[in-house]
Amino acid sequence: MTDLIVIGGGLAGSEAAWQAAQRGLKVRLFEMRPSLQTGAHQTHDLAELVCSNSLGSNLPDRASGLLKNEMRMLGSMLLECAESASLPAGGALAVDRELFARLVTERIEAHLNIEIVREEVKEIPSTPTIIASGPLTSPALSESITALSSEQHLFFFDAIAPIVHAETINMEIAFRASRYDKGEQDEGDYINCPFTKEEYYTFVEALLQAQRIELRAFEDAIKSGVKAGHFFEGCLPVEIIAERGVDSLAFGPMRPVGLRDPRTGRRPYAVVQLRQDNLAGSLYNLVGFQTNLKFPEQKRVFRLIPGLETAEFLRYGQMHRNTFIASPKLLRPTLQHIQRDDLFFAGQITGVEGYMGNIATGLLAGWNAARLYHAEESIMLPQTTMLGALCHYVTHADLKDFQPMKANFGILPSLEFTSKIGKRERGSAYAERALADLQLALSGASFDYGLRSNRSALRSGRNTHHAKSEVEA
Repeated sequence: MTDLIVIGGGLAGSEAAWQAAQRGLKVRLFEMRPSLQTGAHQTHDLAELVCSNSLGSNLPDRASGLLKNEMRMLGSMLLECAESASLPAGGALAVDRELFARLVTERIEAHLNIEIVREEVKEIPSTPTIIASGPLTSPALSESITALSSEQHLFFFDAIAPIVHAETINMEIAFRASRYDKGEQDEGDYINCPFTKEEYYTFVEALLQAQRIELRAFEDAIKSGVKAGHFFEGCLPVEIIAERGVDSLAFGPMRPVGLRDPRTGRRPYAVVQLRQDNLAGSLYNLVGFQTNLKFPEQKRVFRLIPGLETAEFLRYGQMHRNTFIASPKLLRPTLQHIQRDDLFFAGQITGVEGYMGNIATGLLAGWNAARLYHAEESIMLPQTTMLGALCHYVTHADLKDFQPMKANFGILPSLEFTSKIGKRERGSAYAERALADLQLALSGASFDYGLRSNRSALRSGRNTHHAKSEVEA
């Protein structure tokens, strides 16, 4: 007997299946890989990270850090796995992506209430279902969703960054440091490739002249009236950023603030940062260097980066189409479809951007599916919480300008301050309100599900280095 079908074994689907199964539901989790590949994934594991290995800031006064603290209070399984697979990344949470996916897969496979089915789902089931098929939803399921909603899908083009072998980075030029390091630079979590002004302009010119991959794979999108240049602003290819002005990269992903080149003692004109990508420290990805250049061009142009003259690439950057539904017309803040109480959507297909946002919506969808099964009222989190605000945004945004949204303080109801305060103090105030309101919402709900112990662990600081200061903020 199956109580719930979850479509998609990515971040949102894996979290949703776990949360529902923890609440007693028999779950069938459908993942079409490996029988049908997406073109972006490389393994058969659940919760595989495609674009980056960073799950965003862990700092308590940042929007991403707040969302993580909310998820710790809510008992996110994937966040636990991420922290077990974490890598040095300054104030961010970065993971060994293979270890992370393997940990998630092992926990899902071991759960007695979850059955993993390696098949494509081509039509929306008529029984209780969570659709978390992600931005690379198969064409057949996309057609079924379109038929249900009478809406054409919105979509944007997304790109992923290259990965290089660490041993091929020239450390006589590159140096280790995190921004604003106070200690020795060789203790930093990032490898930095510094540019002089001349080197930077030479690189930008080569980048602008390089050949790009034609978007033949997206001809269906172009035929539907959407231009091929419709990129998501939060994940622009570096060559698109460079087109906006010769110094746009130096003020964007290549900004050198907080860094000093140990060879000169001065701040570089620009810098490319590389972040550790696996636990062994043998692989590094180029931070913010999403691209759609042809593979030989990537090798030629990116080897102009100081320190990467002989770099070997494990993976080249590539571009793919991301699909998301018209959530403002189709979903409630509980992530239920407007016409079907037993149909939920979660993850990037809803228009929520960012790994943690995807996981968080999967968590909420799993909870609400379980509450529906137990004949309980669905949870609608306060808009003052980051997860509540994300769900409110994607279900209430103006459809004309609807773009994927990641966690940020701008979507929270504003706070009034009696005097001018700094960015960190402002972030701390929003975080304090959010965690207090979430705790009130949970204490007032007619369920427990082990949340009391999660809150106690958060208060004691056992779940995170920042937990104690965040709750007290």
